[in-house]
Amino acid sequence: MNLSDLENRAVTVFPNPRVRPAAPYGAAQAAVIDETGVAAAKQAIAVWPDYGATPLHALPGLARDLGLGALWVKDEGRRFGLGSFKALGGSYAVFRLLARRVAAATGREPDARSLLAGQHRAIAQDFAVTSATDGNHGRSVAWGAKLFGCPCTIYMHEGVSDGRVAAIRALGAEVVRTPGNYDDSVRACAADAARRGRQVVSDTAYEGYTEIPRLVMHGYAVLVDEALAQFPGGALPTHVVIQGGCGGFAAAVYGRLWEKLGAKRPRLVVVEPLNAACLYESARAGRVTVVGGQLATVMGGLACGEVSLVAWPILEPGASAFMTMGDGWAVDAMRRLGEGRGGDPAIVAGEAGSAGVAALMALESQHESRAALDLDGTARVLAIVSEGATDPVTFRSLTGRNP
Repeated sequence: MNLSDLENRAVTVFPNPRVRPAAPYGAAQAAVIDETGVAAAKQAIAVWPDYGATPLHALPGLARDLGLGALWVKDEGRRFGLGSFKALGGSYAVFRLLARRVAAATGREPDARSLLAGQHRAIAQDFAVTSATDGNHGRSVAWGAKLFGCPCTIYMHEGVSDGRVAAIRALGAEVVRTPGNYDDSVRACAADAARRGRQVVSDTAYEGYTEIPRLVMHGYAVLVDEALAQFPGGALPTHVVIQGGCGGFAAAVYGRLWEKLGAKRPRLVVVEPLNAACLYESARAGRVTVVGGQLATVMGGLACGEVSLVAWPILEPGASAFMTMGDGWAVDAMRRLGEGRGGDPAIVAGEAGSAGVAALMALESQHESRAALDLDGTARVLAIVSEGATDPVTFRSLTGRNP
C-alpha cells in the first residue's frame, strides 16, 4: 500500500432506491437468519473455552465531535483471543459440520461439550477442513479445527501480510499461498478441496454453496444478541454502520436486528473500501455485480470483489445507503479510537475493524447525505470494531502505536 492510498479520503454515497424501511422480516430474509439457527449457535458457543460477551463502549466524545446524539461501538478485538468477530463464525461452522459427520457415523449428533472433550477424536482427525481468507475468517476456521481436532488447510493470497499468515500457522493449520486476489484464492481452495476430499468452510456464498455461509452468519449474529442486552436503559440505536466485504457480516448483523426489532430496527449504512466495493456496485446496478482487479486496500479483511449470495436478500431491501471511502479514513479512525480522547475509552481497532467509525468520520462533511440519512443530533449510532490489531506490525506502522 503506497502513501497516496493511505492519504486517500475520497467518499461516495449511494442512497439505496430499493430500501423498504417498513417491510416486515420476510421469508427471503428468514431463509438466511432465523431464530432457530441463531439460538443453536448461542447454545453451542456459550460452552466454548473463554466465551464471554465482548464490550459495548459508549463514545460520547466522538459523538459530540461528529454531531451525533450517541455513538456506541461493539469491540470484537478480544473475541476468544483471536482478535476478531470472525471467531464466532468459521469455528461454529466447523463444529456444526463435524457434529453432522459424527451423527452420520454413530447415529447420534453430539453436543459441543462432547466434541470439545475429544469423545469422537478419530472421526475428527479424518475430517479435513479448508478455507480461503484475508486473515480473520481463516484464523477462525483454523482455531475451530484445533479446538475440535480436525486437520486444516488455509489458502491466503499474495496480498495478505506475513503477520496474518504466521497467526494461522501458529494454530497448527497448513497455509497455502496463492497468486492474485482474495477471489482467486477462493477458487484455488475450492479446486483443491474437490480433488483432495476436504470440506470447504467459506463465509462467502456462491451458486450451489449457500448452507455453510449461513452457519457462519448464525455464529456472527450471536454478537447482536449480546449488544441488544448491553444497550443502557433499554436504548436502541437509530442507525447501524457496518463494514461490507462480501456482505455476510453486514447481513448477519442487520438480519438479526431486523428479525428482533421489526419496525424499530435501525437504518443501515454499508461501507466498503474505494477499490473493493462489490456491494456498492451491486446496489447501483440493481443486481449482484462482480468487481475485479487487485482490490487493493489497507482494509484487508474487506478486499472482496464478489457478493455473498445469501447476503443480498437482506442488504438489498435493508440498507438505506451504500458508501465507499478511501483508505485514509480507516487510518484516521484507527488513530482516533486509540487516542480515547473526550472521555472516550481507548480502543485498539485494526484496519478493517475501524471502518464503521471511519465511515462516520468521512460522512461528517457530506451534509446532503447526512441530512438524507438523519445523521444528526438525534441519531444514536452503533458501529462495530470488527477486529483488533490482528497484525501488530501493520497496526504499528499505520498508527505509530503499539497495540
